[in-house]
Amino acid sequence: MKDLFDNVSNDCSKLVTKKYSTSFSMAVNMLSPKIRADIYNIYGFVRFADEIVDTFHDFDKEQLMSHFENDYYFATKNKISLNPILHSFQQTVNKYNIPDEMVQAFLKSMKADLHKTDYKTKEEYDEYIFGSADVVGLMCLKVFVNGDDKQYLELKDAAMRLGSAFQKVNFLRDLKDDFELLNRSYFPNIDLGKLDAASKQLIIDEIEADFEYAYTNGILKLPVEAKFGVYMAYRYYRRLLKKLKTVPSEKIMDTRIRISNPMKINLLARSYVKYKLNII
Repeated sequence: MKDLFDNVSNDCSKLVTKKYSTSFSMAVNMLSPKIRADIYNIYGFVRFADEIVDTFHDFDKEQLMSHFENDYYFATKNKISLNPILHSFQQTVNKYNIPDEMVQAFLKSMKADLHKTDYKTKEEYDEYIFGSADVVGLMCLKVFVNGDDKQYLELKDAAMRLGSAFQKVNFLRDLKDDFELLNRSYFPNIDLGKLDAASKQLIIDEIEADFEYAYTNGILKLPVEAKFGVYMAYRYYRRLLKKLKTVPSEKIMDTRIRISNPMKINLLARSYVKYKLNII
């Protein structure tokens, strides 16, 4: 009956992914069935940690985060948790030997959001992105290469750059909520209250460079089980960035960019054609 509990826990992480991000869920569904559950499990864990620091304003966030972290370590040590999200995640961590340094780096960035509101230096900014995004890409890469250390090392930098690009697009898209609701400013040396065209272009150029490196040095070389799903996520975020480019800098704080469901289907269809024609 333990298998039933394992399956229920995996289903919970899948449900979390589908409810919180239809776009990411669509991309995961394009992965091989053999690895989908593990990517859902990673998403469930990082999503719940993110929810603690971003939305649970009526509760003691530090206490919740402390319990979440302690319960996670109990789960990994004992290989079980009655929290289905932590149970499913520990299965993936133990199955693919995901290093604890990755989990710690992620939790460090999440805990920073409990009190840090301003990133004044590039070093602080890079450290936050590494923990909040790069290591999530590395966790997924551990699943994608299934223990092939040589392939992991070859694709490691590209996975980090893709995670960085996704996070920076999120920062740019969510400027209003981060700045006005959460009082956070991630981009160093940029006055978000007076974001000008030159500053916005610097951010976009940085994201474009990350995307280009990740595509050429990572996505094209991914195992077949992962390539199409990761490519779909890449295409989605490239489209978000394309829409963000068209918004004047002085209007970006007042605009919430989204990709419509018909556009998502269009992206999926066009990406699938490229994939089947071996263009990617």
